[in-house]
Amino acid sequence: MRHGTPPGLDDILDMAETALAAIPAPLREMVRGAAIVVEETPDDETLAEMGLDSPWELTGLYRGVPLPQKSVLDVPHSPDTILLYREPILLEWIETGEDLFRLVRNVLIHEIGHHFGLSDADIDRLEREGE
Repeated sequence: MRHGTPPGLDDILDMAETALAAIPAPLREMVRGAAIVVEETPDDETLAEMGLDSPWELTGLYRGVPLPQKSVLDVPHSPDTILLYREPILLEWIETGEDLFRLVRNVLIHEIGHHFGLSDADIDRLEREGE
């Protein structure tokens, strides 16, 4: 059996950007301006903040003020960011056998859902609708 090189940071970013372009326009418009960043793993500070012991437990994170809590009077501090963590995503891909693009898309949608203040049930519904 031949094994290729695992997808790199740019590969995951390309998948996320392709997935973002394919989500419904109203949802995409509402998240316009948020940056998508791919990192290898969450840092120790993020793990502590999230109450996690292992970097493998976090595949993505939304950083910013959730849309329902934003005000036009707010002074923006930094752009909202959707972080995707390459190594935990690849581990989940290996463990589940899920299609990698679909997995990246679901993590992205999950984090966008947090941007809108949606419940996990609402996010799960959005993920299924896009399949």
